[in-house]
Amino acid sequence: MIEMMNSAINRPVEMRINVKKVIVVGGGAAGMMAAISSAESGCKVTLIEHNEKLGKKVFITGKGRCNVTNAGDIEDILNNIVTNKKFMYSSLYTFSNYMMMDMLEKNGLKLKTERGNRVFPESDKSSDVIKTLEKILREKNVEVMLRKNVDNILVQNGHVTGVSVGGKIIDCDKVILATGGISYRSTGSDGSGMIIAKKNGHNISECYPALVPLTVSEDYAEKMQGVSLKNINVKLYDGKKEIYSAFGEMLFTHFGVTGPVILSASSIITKRLHEGKKILLEIDFKPALTDEKLDARILREFDKNINRDFKNSLDSMLPKKVIPVVIEYSGIDGDKKINTISREERKKLLNALKHFTLTIDGTRDFNEAIITQGGISVKDINPGTMESKIVNGLYFAGEMIDIDAFTGGYNLQLAWSTGYLAGMEE
Repeated sequence: MIEMMNSAINRPVEMRINVKKVIVVGGGAAGMMAAISSAESGCKVTLIEHNEKLGKKVFITGKGRCNVTNAGDIEDILNNIVTNKKFMYSSLYTFSNYMMMDMLEKNGLKLKTERGNRVFPESDKSSDVIKTLEKILREKNVEVMLRKNVDNILVQNGHVTGVSVGGKIIDCDKVILATGGISYRSTGSDGSGMIIAKKNGHNISECYPALVPLTVSEDYAEKMQGVSLKNINVKLYDGKKEIYSAFGEMLFTHFGVTGPVILSASSIITKRLHEGKKILLEIDFKPALTDEKLDARILREFDKNINRDFKNSLDSMLPKKVIPVVIEYSGIDGDKKINTISREERKKLLNALKHFTLTIDGTRDFNEAIITQGGISVKDINPGTMESKIVNGLYFAGEMIDIDAFTGGYNLQLAWSTGYLAGMEE
């Protein structure tokens, strides 16, 4: 009798109870988290990734340092979501940024918080984040299949029953699609999951590149190529309406502008640009100074350079490559002597410094976009579970959903939270 009991106890769990079989498609941030969560729920999990390794896009995030999440409170994160903020309430409160940090630290990854509440691994190596997640996957006995492409999902009577991998059928009770968007295609984000979702009746919101450099009509940016500006303020205008304002850093390029404040700005205007709207970018080179204080500063500089040419009088105020552009923008003759500059001309200079305006005429493409804006319509997904409203047993997570946020660790947190919720069992 005792031997029979011991024999029963030592049997594999699958033989004793009906273990749910779950397939996670996509080994990025959302997919790895979905697999971990699903395994924690007691499921037998298989993670399928078409790349040769997991976390390929995670590896390049934060310039290779991986901005894991943001240490602000939940309201801060919600306020930095650009698209479909309300949809994210359940997943963020189910698996918060603090829970993500706690998970990593409990598994040996030391974290640090930098300016703007951005959270990074202490090592500054994104590979350490991936290694930590892989360690958890191993401990949870998640089977990982690399270099495998999922062709489609199998559905019978409105319920998912498996997936097709290279023509081979793998049966399961639940499928979590976490295949990413279509940005940074070199990392494997090819939109294949959206195609599968569309085949199975889901609506796809039009996709645009987001958190992406912007192109401008004027040649001013090209003339200032390579100049990085700190502590500037930018504003975006749709016609006369101000639609965005931010303080921080930006960079001029041969095609236009980029940098932290520009990338975040792009998420606000991408759809507008594709709708043919005219968007203006206004740069304040001296946001710390009011018009009155800046005018006083200009007068002091003019007094020190009273007998010099105007073009040689702004060295202490602007980077060298910016000076001739600002002078051209102001319309003042650069060869004019300082002692002949009129009050009206001084106002033109002040305007150029406080309201330097460029016309945004487009964005760079998906290969330069950090994220995809658009994807599977949130109307087709239950926000409390991440399950499809169209196919029972089919769940979605991460960037392939029509959700996105500004830079600062927010988009990765959307992936962690939706992935974790999708993997949970009721």
